[in-house]
Amino acid sequence: MSTVPNKPLDKIQFFEDHLLPWNANATGIGTTATTVTDLQNKTQNARSAYTAQQVARQTAKTATQAFNDAVNLMSVAGQSIIKQVRAKAEVSADLNVYTLAQIPAPSGPSSRAAPGTPFNFKVKLQPNGTLEIIWNCNNPSGTSGTTYNVFRRNLVTGEFAYLGGSGQRLFIDDTIPAGRTQLTYQIQAVRSTAVGVFGEFNVNFGTNASGSSTAMLIETPTRLAA
Repeated sequence: MSTVPNKPLDKIQFFEDHLLPWNANATGIGTTATTVTDLQNKTQNARSAYTAQQVARQTAKTATQAFNDAVNLMSVAGQSIIKQVRAKAEVSADLNVYTLAQIPAPSGPSSRAAPGTPFNFKVKLQPNGTLEIIWNCNNPSGTSGTTYNVFRRNLVTGEFAYLGGSGQRLFIDDTIPAGRTQLTYQIQAVRSTAVGVFGEFNVNFGTNASGSSTAMLIETPTRLAA
């Protein structure tokens, strides 16, 4: 068994613990005070290097989180604009909108109808504070690969922010703003370049008779132009 531990930090601690007795008994243990002093300097340098390494690691971790957060915010904002571009092109039936936005336009008219409109929404507030949303959507017979884009508006008016997509008729919103009493959601079915009509609904947050937090659908879906 090795006298000195194998792990770097344990090595520093080992020599820090032995400096005092080694210095006090340098001649008696076969060394010199000068040699022990040299070890003490090197041990202090090792401890300082470890502290600097920990600071650098935390700085890198913080920078990485800031980078990821910035990319996520950028993606949400960008997806929201792409949604607006597609809606504009669909409503105006003008493919030049895609050219102006420099994003791919549909390759041609689909042989099948666009996806359906989400409806029959149900919500459930989970114990961990996330909101589970489920819905129905009648898509054209014989189609597959339909996904659903979910958007949310935190205020009574204003733009909707893109929350994410789902390959099933289920979405978990884990970014509920603290203290918000009402939120408005839009869900749109998407298949390749074909998009369906938005389904929209409001969710009211409050407490029940026992004081537990609840979420309740307070408005039937509003069908909006895609």
